Amino acid sequence: MLRAFFVHLSENPSLRNFAERSSLGRRVSGRFVAGTEIADAVRATQAINRAGMSVSIDNLGENVTNPEEARHSAQLYQQILDAIVANQLNANISLKLTHVGLDVDERLARDIVSGLVAKSASMNPPGFVRVDMEGSPYTQRTLDFVHELHRMPGNTNSVGTVIQAYLKRSESDVAKLLAEGIRIRLCKGAYKEPAEIAFSAKSEVDANYVKLMKTLMKSGIYHGLATHDESIVRQAKAFATAEKLPRDSFEFQMLYGIRRDLQQSLVRDGWRVRIYIPFGTEWYPYFMRRLGERPANVLFIARHLLRA
Repeated sequence: MLRAFFVHLSENPSLRNFAERSSLGRRVSGRFVAGTEIADAVRATQAINRAGMSVSIDNLGENVTNPEEARHSAQLYQQILDAIVANQLNANISLKLTHVGLDVDERLARDIVSGLVAKSASMNPPGFVRVDMEGSPYTQRTLDFVHELHRMPGNTNSVGTVIQAYLKRSESDVAKLLAEGIRIRLCKGAYKEPAEIAFSAKSEVDANYVKLMKTLMKSGIYHGLATHDESIVRQAKAFATAEKLPRDSFEFQMLYGIRRDLQQSLVRDGWRVRIYIPFGTEWYPYFMRRLGERPANVLFIARHLLRA
């Protein structure tokens, strides 16, 4: 119920316009969004690196409406890759295909992402581009895109994607990605999807997540388990121990500003952790989806406002 409410708010253009332009909106989003500039993302990444964790940087935005916006997004990602090299950051990048023009000019989007993957692959050490997953209308297009990118010479291990455990098709998608050695970030899913294609009960989503998680962990490919669910984290650790999987054979992935205690505990115990750091002016939809995922996030913001 709460999640659906915040997903609905994330799609409200009037609220988005007000929030992204107001100083109050920017202030309360600061827990989950590093800032609006590349320099903000660099500073946040450096702090996370010092704490023993790696990072995935995302310039927030989706569904650009013209080629100029797509090219501007591409330029920002080029600058992020340059900043990673210049500052010797332990970081990669995440991007959404609609943010680089998929709905405007598919060929342009392919050229942009191909260029970013090629640049990332040529970095020293080699970088990595995570093609993020969006709502179900984009699932097949995104997967086709990633398969095509991964097959290009020099791109192996430099591009991967995301699988959402709440989609009923995900087991089949995982099998196809693993057959080509493509790295996966496994998450539960943050979009509102119809019951015909997605599990609606939390227990069903959790069960499918754990099932897919075990498949990924035993695949011999380096994957990311994106979760803040302590029960699932415990199951992953127990499975790794029982199967004698090295602790550096996969990583836990968590969101900037959420469950810092759990992040630090995992690092202390010798597990790999990567933090997803978003930045940019178009932060509102992301912020609302994060509030909908955990009631504790809403309570945190309320306390923050009361102290202000």
